[in-house]
Amino acid sequence: MIRSRAVAGILVWISLVSIAVSTGCGYRLVRYDGGLGDLGSVSIRTLSNESYEPGVEFIVSDALRREFLRRGALVVTEESGRADLVLHGAVLPVETSGRSFSSVALILEYELTLSLELTASRRDGRMLPMAANALRESERYLASADLEATRKNREEALRRVAGVLAGRIHDSLAEVLTP
Repeated sequence: MIRSRAVAGILVWISLVSIAVSTGCGYRLVRYDGGLGDLGSVSIRTLSNESYEPGVEFIVSDALRREFLRRGALVVTEESGRADLVLHGAVLPVETSGRSFSSVALILEYELTLSLELTASRRDGRMLPMAANALRESERYLASADLEATRKNREEALRRVAGVLAGRIHDSLAEVLTP
């Protein structure tokens, strides 16, 4: 009994310290009470693909839809004309470069960089600003002598980067729209 109270006290103390530290560093908790500001719905159009990466537009668009559905602040709708907010844009060329090499000049690790050109517009046509860091992200992945393993690692890195960008885009919009 005494031990469980001590553990509970420690957990409460840790949570209070973490809240104090996070708010002191400029971070804040964002609440989604029935939408973001005066918005209640979002339409996420499938992005156009300006890269040479087949299907990347579907990966990114799907990541955006999943993130908005997961957060639940806005209802995701397919009808752009009825949505309070419409996201549309393009996937820019995906950059891939070698980042670490073996002593015999073999690539051990690649870096993939995904950049988006994204616009968030309200129903009345006004554009919402987004943080610059919300539209570009990089991820390293391992190379392999097995081409299929390298391809799989690249695809996983692409999906992770798309998920990170989707979260940042949502956070950037939440920051602009919540008082």
